[in-house]
Amino acid sequence: MAKVVNLRFHDAGKPYRFLAGDLKLKVGDAVMVNTALGQDIAFVVDEPFDLPDDKVDETILPVLRMANDKEMSHYRDKKVREEDAFRKCLELIENRELPMTLVEAVYSFDGRKLTFYFTADKRVDFRELVKDLTSCFRTRIELRQIGSREQAKMVGGLGICGRELCCCSYLDQFLPVTIRMAKDQGLSMNPTKLTGTCGRLMCCLSYEQAAYEDANKRVPKVGKKVKTPDGIGVVIYSDLLKEKVTVRFEKDEETEMQIYDAADVSLVNPPQPQCKADCPKKKHQSEKAPSERQGKQKPPQESQED
Repeated sequence: MAKVVNLRFHDAGKPYRFLAGDLKLKVGDAVMVNTALGQDIAFVVDEPFDLPDDKVDETILPVLRMANDKEMSHYRDKKVREEDAFRKCLELIENRELPMTLVEAVYSFDGRKLTFYFTADKRVDFRELVKDLTSCFRTRIELRQIGSREQAKMVGGLGICGRELCCCSYLDQFLPVTIRMAKDQGLSMNPTKLTGTCGRLMCCLSYEQAAYEDANKRVPKVGKKVKTPDGIGVVIYSDLLKEKVTVRFEKDEETEMQIYDAADVSLVNPPQPQCKADCPKKKHQSEKAPSERQGKQKPPQESQED
């Protein structure tokens, strides 16, 4: 078993796993780690935990050491410089009237690279802006366009459930989410209840989709005629989580409603299974003689000899 710890490089964003080794770490501790851009400072977001050796690969790097006072002072200075760079970049964007929204400015720990993250509705020609930023900060400049989901992941926030956004707490990647998932789960089609902070469909809609798809196979849909122990009625409500249906009966000009388990009812006219390509019926039809498929052909006329 290897001791692993989750670290975060920014106040919000995705946590990354590192090998804690023999270090005794607690939440909030600052440590030094290796990254693609060199050494950087990161902060512990969870207590170290044990991970089986078979799940530890070369992508999980070790924590180098605890950050010292000099490195912490450098980190605080870096945050101040990032705020100044953010304000200066905003001024340059306004001066050039570029259709972009600046999200964050991030310096590398060694100060050799300055990255600006922004959102935009379409591609933006920021070549002149890069020249302005290069002459202003005298360092390597990178402008990176991100989507609304990446923006929420970087900025952070709380969802309607009251918890920290999934994208900036534990999600490693964005899952595909469609409006069909909301329909399958019987949710209201109100956009304000289906969209998250990023303005896109909430990622949590996909968490239980497999369970709803499985339940939909057993629970009759609303409007279907079903056979119950008390007779034939129409489904007016289905509870997928409890797998129960509410059935309406109309007897002697009176309306009655009963609740049944989905296992106790059956469709009056169940859909017929579609015949696949290897269906014996289709196979039999395909093996008919050409004359049977294309119709009887006229026999050729015999030629008359003089």
